[in-house]
Amino acid sequence: MVPESSLLAHFLLALIVIVVTARALGRLARYLGQPAIIGEVLAGILLGPSLLGRIAPGASAYLLPAAVAPYLQIVAQIGVILFMFLVGLELDTSLLKKRTGATIAISHASIVAPLLLGVGAAHFVYPRFGAPTVPFPVFALFLGVSMAVTAFPVLARILSDRGLQKTELGVIAISCAAVDDVTAWCLLAFVVSFATSSHLESAFYTLGLVALYVTVMLVVARPLMARLVRRQALLGRVTRGATALVFVGLLASALATELAGVHALFGAFLLGAIIPHHSLLATGLREKLEDVVVILLLPAYFAYTGLRTEIGLVSGLSNLVWCVALLVVACAGKFGGGALAARLSGLAWRDAASIGVLMNTRGLMELVVLNIGLDLGVISGTVFAMLVIMALVTTAATTPLVTWLNRGRSFAGAAGDRVTG
Repeated sequence: MVPESSLLAHFLLALIVIVVTARALGRLARYLGQPAIIGEVLAGILLGPSLLGRIAPGASAYLLPAAVAPYLQIVAQIGVILFMFLVGLELDTSLLKKRTGATIAISHASIVAPLLLGVGAAHFVYPRFGAPTVPFPVFALFLGVSMAVTAFPVLARILSDRGLQKTELGVIAISCAAVDDVTAWCLLAFVVSFATSSHLESAFYTLGLVALYVTVMLVVARPLMARLVRRQALLGRVTRGATALVFVGLLASALATELAGVHALFGAFLLGAIIPHHSLLATGLREKLEDVVVILLLPAYFAYTGLRTEIGLVSGLSNLVWCVALLVVACAGKFGGGALAARLSGLAWRDAASIGVLMNTRGLMELVVLNIGLDLGVISGTVFAMLVIMALVTTAATTPLVTWLNRGRSFAGAAGDRVTG
């Protein structure tokens, strides 16, 4: 038990350890040609019960005592709310309006295929790992959505690092990822509304509130944001008043969706998405927020996730087989659906395979979805650990596979940190 007088000191020490470890492993990941997100997530897991808590329980209890966990959770939640806002700012909604036939086919296939495979897999996973208090349809839909997630920000970063962002392959991939991002979050909102409602009528009431909220955001908030964007463009800079106004709007939007019964993250994401992607306001907000979110707040979220991830739950031949099976299902749906649709749309096999690999990238977006599922009690700690492993493996595989598939093309590396998820 940590005395109240030293709680702040323990919390600050925990943040120091978390940030240093995340930055060190993030740099190591980039040195190995991986997105920094891989090292940062591993840092969170290594600081949790999976490693530090197992080999040095005394050090773990001192550095990350149980009394600090609630405060770490609050910081982590604020961090991921700001992260989802930045993901919304990164989303170029013009891509959703310029959907070619190939983009339509690939984006639909890379959502529908993994969703159906995930729901099918739930028939086998639920009897062994499902909680009796969780209805099968909720578990099945959540597992399907978790298979359908694509990490739009980290995918964009990988394309940029490889000099592919302006190629036909890159434009199709980023367009599909943008569509997938929006679709996956809409599906998740649907699942959350059912998971948090005791009756079907309550679920539809929640969905009605969300529909009303989205309408208000599009009809009222978007024109107001457009006016603010024009004003900042005339001034040639983003003022503190404008920043304060956007932050108040961000908090209000997040609060609205939280009260509606879905999750604060949806409100944060949508507010970011209605701000024009290429505007001075969006660029200025990204510059103000990215370093704080990436360096300080997201590592806290990774540590919070790591404290909840018990890799030991996957030990034993039976659980390992289930873990591999979920990984195969995830890859078959995302890679298979995306690659086959791309090939049928006329792309060469190499480009089609690259599209499939890129669609299979999950990153932090998957961790956000999984934490929501664990918070709601939809998935158990064992399934949570298996799906965290799946997210890490599919994200880690993306860069080497894309590099291998596009060997011989002109690559243009880019250094530095960007928001990646």
